Amino acid sequence: MLNFTDVTEFILLGLTGHREWQVLFITFLVVYIITLMGNISMIMLIKVSPQLNSPMYFFLSHLSFVDVWFSSNVTPKMLENLLSETKTISYAGCLVQCFFFIALVHVEIFILAVMAFDRYMAIGNPLLYGSKMTRVVCIRLISFPYIYGFLTSLAATLWTYGLYFCGKIEINCFYCADPPLIKMACAGTFVKEYTMIILAGINLTYSLTVIIISYLFILVAILRMHSVEGRQKAFSTCGSHLTAVIIFYGTVIFMYLRRPTEESVEQGKMVAMFYTTVIPMLNPMVYSLRNKDVKEAMSKVISRTCSTK
Repeated sequence: MLNFTDVTEFILLGLTGHREWQVLFITFLVVYIITLMGNISMIMLIKVSPQLNSPMYFFLSHLSFVDVWFSSNVTPKMLENLLSETKTISYAGCLVQCFFFIALVHVEIFILAVMAFDRYMAIGNPLLYGSKMTRVVCIRLISFPYIYGFLTSLAATLWTYGLYFCGKIEINCFYCADPPLIKMACAGTFVKEYTMIILAGINLTYSLTVIIISYLFILVAILRMHSVEGRQKAFSTCGSHLTAVIIFYGTVIFMYLRRPTEESVEQGKMVAMFYTTVIPMLNPMVYSLRNKDVKEAMSKVISRTCSTK
């Protein structure tokens, strides 16, 4: 029996064993470039636009920052393996990929929860919003997802280190993920499997509870508004966030709140491809296309850039 430290590398089976999937290299490369450009552009736009100098966009810039690293943790290796005959990842690389993947998932779900709380403060208490959501408060709120996410990931990665393998080193996925690793292992899976489900359940439940409670209060505040324009503006600012929440939480719940089986791991590959490559690309589009302030700020930046030339 080999233990985890005896393994020097794993074979990533990818999305499918058929070679024709290699033609998707260009597609995934384009998606990755769009993801980087979209999220980095969003961060820079928020930084240079005075009208986006508010807590909502401060948190949005961190969401874009996390999406850049989330995609970069998985996509480059996937692109390399699409063209490679030996689709391998080193033992150390697998652990590092697991660590950052779990950390960034937790950071993102709690940033989405913080953004929901921020929308409640803005819509439910507009007169106190500026005095309550100060720069110091925003920094404290955004610090929690990073600290908690990376500490949780450290514990989860140590449990991954406790898995044992009986010579089988083929991971049925395009990156190192917990479900296929658990399915592949022949010992040490009990603790890892149930801690994965429990941790995912607790953290998703807690963050979703914050989001649901925040939106219940937001709904009450909107129903009390007498202005139709005020209601439309409130729904507009919440629509982008709700879209991001539904897409991200739906895919993560489908992936991590099920016991790893052959069927769930196979289905999980396609779901994982969606939230590691597509969602980070969609987030800046959702916030830019559905948000009037972002579109206006983008137009002003483009106009200033053209006028200077």
